[in-house]
Amino acid sequence: MPMQRSLVLAFLVCAAVLWQLPLSWSAGAQSSAAPAYRVVVHGANPRTRLSRDFVASAFLRKTSRWPQGEVIRPVDQHNDAAARQKFSQDVLRRSVAAVRIYWQQLIFSGRGLPPPELDSDHEVIRYVARNAGAIGYVSGTADIGSVKVVSLD
Repeated sequence: MPMQRSLVLAFLVCAAVLWQLPLSWSAGAQSSAAPAYRVVVHGANPRTRLSRDFVASAFLRKTSRWPQGEVIRPVDQHNDAAARQKFSQDVLRRSVAAVRIYWQQLIFSGRGLPPPELDSDHEVIRYVARNAGAIGYVSGTADIGSVKVVSLD
């Protein structure tokens, strides 16, 4: 019995290491390329850096106001957007499907509505530029225009 546990544990450790290898290879390959997404805010927003936890709270509507008091207006991209998938993994720490289930539960219980979903980087940038307090994300190659890119901690 102890031998079987050791083998199972060794298998799980090996599987975890092998699962991480492709991720580390792709991260190294992307370091010189454009990022998968960039978080953008309205041009008048004084923030230049935001914590991932704050951004996640804003997109899951657990936080409703910026520190300066402005209402937060998050905006998502459509479900199939590569930027959304990467943003959901990195910031929300959930898959897009898990985020949809989260919102279905809140909608059903009457406790909230998800951020609006827009179809393109251009639409997200236009929304963020027109709405004080707005926050969104776009692909790493999007033309930012008058909105501001913020760094994530």
